Amino acid sequence: MLLDYAISALVTLFVVVDPIGLAPVFLAVTEGLPRRARRNVALRASIIAGAILIGTALIGDWLFRALGISLPAFRIAGGLLLFAIAFEMVFGIRTRRESQAAEEAVEEHVRNVAAFPLAIPLMAGPGAITATVLLAGRAAEHVLATALLIAVVIAVAAFCYVVFTLAGRIGRLLGLTGNIVLSRLLGVLLAALAVQYVVDGIRAVLVG
Repeated sequence: MLLDYAISALVTLFVVVDPIGLAPVFLAVTEGLPRRARRNVALRASIIAGAILIGTALIGDWLFRALGISLPAFRIAGGLLLFAIAFEMVFGIRTRRESQAAEEAVEEHVRNVAAFPLAIPLMAGPGAITATVLLAGRAAEHVLATALLIAVVIAVAAFCYVVFTLAGRIGRLLGLTGNIVLSRLLGVLLAALAVQYVVDGIRAVLVG
């Protein structure tokens, strides 16, 4: 059961954060920076995003109780939100918005691009935070599951760092068509996971 949970958490966060899909955005935001500066930006962005998601994982159960929200209700709402993100990914809406955010950041000469727009809202955005809270709710009754979730967050953040440091090579390897196809496939997978969240939430409500 823990293995299934770990795989589900890894797939969910990997798809929502979409490290490979963010590679072109990283290149746009760090345009003109030397290689060492780009690596520092990649490291800081990964650490900030990872810290935000770990914090979300740790206070997820407390947040449910404090706000008086049932887990099934949040699963349904979170599933609907994730489905909206998947819809944007499949039809390319999310990519266009992220590109615009990156262009605005460059134009405004944001001093710390690692925090904005990379860590927030592109890496640890509403979708990733929602997914983490949902996963934390599933792990609330098992300490080891929570530890696995934190490990998954660290793994995804580390993978983001690796992708960002290799962004130039990955962009040339995939090409424009490859990036578009990969984003669409990840969007379809995320849509299926979102529907599963809604189904689980409705089933829990009916049983309760």
